[in-house]
Amino acid sequence: MTAERTVVIGGGIAGLATAALLAAEGHDVTILEARDDVGGRAGSWESDGFRFDTGPSWYLMPEVFDHFFRLVGTTADAELDLVKLDPAYRVYREPQTSGTAGESVDVRSGREEATALFESIEPGAGKTLATYLDSAGNAYDLAVSRFLYDTYETTAGLRDPALLKRLPQLLPLLTTTLARFVDQRFREPMLRQILEYPAVFLGGSPYAVPSLYHLMSHLDLDDRVLYPRGGFTEVIRAVERVARRQGVTIRTDAEVGAILTSADAGPARATGVRLRSGEVIDADLVVSAADLHHTETALLPRELQTYPEEWWTRKQPSPGALLLLLGVEGELPELAHHTLMFVDQWKANFEAIFGADAHIPDPASIYICRPSATDETVAPAGHENLFVLVPIPADPSLGRGGVDGDGDPRIEAAADHVIAQIAQWAGIPDLADRIVVRRTITPGDFLHDLHAWRGNSLGLAHTLNQSAVFRPRNASKKVRGLVYAGSSTLPGIGLPMCLISAELVLKRLRGDRSPGPLPEPARV
Repeated sequence: MTAERTVVIGGGIAGLATAALLAAEGHDVTILEARDDVGGRAGSWESDGFRFDTGPSWYLMPEVFDHFFRLVGTTADAELDLVKLDPAYRVYREPQTSGTAGESVDVRSGREEATALFESIEPGAGKTLATYLDSAGNAYDLAVSRFLYDTYETTAGLRDPALLKRLPQLLPLLTTTLARFVDQRFREPMLRQILEYPAVFLGGSPYAVPSLYHLMSHLDLDDRVLYPRGGFTEVIRAVERVARRQGVTIRTDAEVGAILTSADAGPARATGVRLRSGEVIDADLVVSAADLHHTETALLPRELQTYPEEWWTRKQPSPGALLLLLGVEGELPELAHHTLMFVDQWKANFEAIFGADAHIPDPASIYICRPSATDETVAPAGHENLFVLVPIPADPSLGRGGVDGDGDPRIEAAADHVIAQIAQWAGIPDLADRIVVRRTITPGDFLHDLHAWRGNSLGLAHTLNQSAVFRPRNASKKVRGLVYAGSSTLPGIGLPMCLISAELVLKRLRGDRSPGPLPEPARV
């Protein structure tokens, strides 16, 4: 029997993982990556001895990674050197007096540590948090067992009697926003922000995402926050390794210009792809792990688009991001491996990102990753590596980034403000003077480099009408033999979700409509 010829468009983690799973199933798989290396959003950039991750930096849902690796005959422990972070992260609140540093707290993972911290800040909040985390854990278990691994080819999983019995508890979590859910339980602004900020990981605002997503607090407060030594590029290399072990061919500098179809025997069917170079590659199955908007509107003719341009006008992207990659001379103990800086005008910050009058907020809520706090391989001796993320509108017209201040003036001015804010809030007055490497990345770069719709940084936001059964399905309705993986299809945003999206491709091709994960091999 001849192996099914399969082309995977895009060598991000979703494309690599899908290729590995399909090759293990017996497919003859070729990945076509437009850029000169795999990784996609989870890329890497090196300069003057610094190695920067250019995308994801939180290793959450470790069981999802291990499940994927077990499906292809290995384990996360065998492929990655994982380190538990302590503290999980540090939080700075906005300084109350101009020219002074902000107050900070260290957040440690674990029920006992988290409840003690909350109690120390707001009397009674420790007990409330314990109840909150019980609910978060239950919601997480429900999501994994019923929602995340469902292809939604049918609604059978949603009509399961066991799930229907839970509707009275589930409906309020779907109809109440995360912010309202949290604010009803906690008074102290910093505690509210700790519980609401995970909405950003979901590509949304806590004032818009449903409170079902309070499950995210189970991951960082009840479970643990890990770091893969060597950076997130090591996660990509690990998935790339297992794909190659399964016999996957990976071609870089191979940008797809069109998905080819044939209607000779009825409905259109995918027959391969044409590269920008003009080369045609025949295939029995095409998997696009590229941006879904780009796939639908740029690689297919209008009559074969399941999600045409007008469909996207009614959808909400995740925020854009202003990224700063900074190499800094000397040590920065004021910053933990993960540091969050929260502005007092919390709701206004999200309005600036998602509202009608969208603009780069200043001051802004900021996320800073200092991997050199944990990993000496990411920076030269005596230096620190900083990855800074500022959520901003998904608007490519804001400008492009650059190296050493060569980005568009508006972007570089915004970056200067961010550096000054970090310097003040964390009490590092000479931070700007100690920067020896600097690069900025913007929504314009996400659009240009990754074909990201509107330059968004993560994918489709997890609003209620873009989650679970309401999210784009992972197969074309117009073209047989064309399926999708990645952060704009099921189940959603983030590296774990992209790994699950790969598994959903395999489940669809097998005709497996069960709502849970695939069984793992008996022994690995």
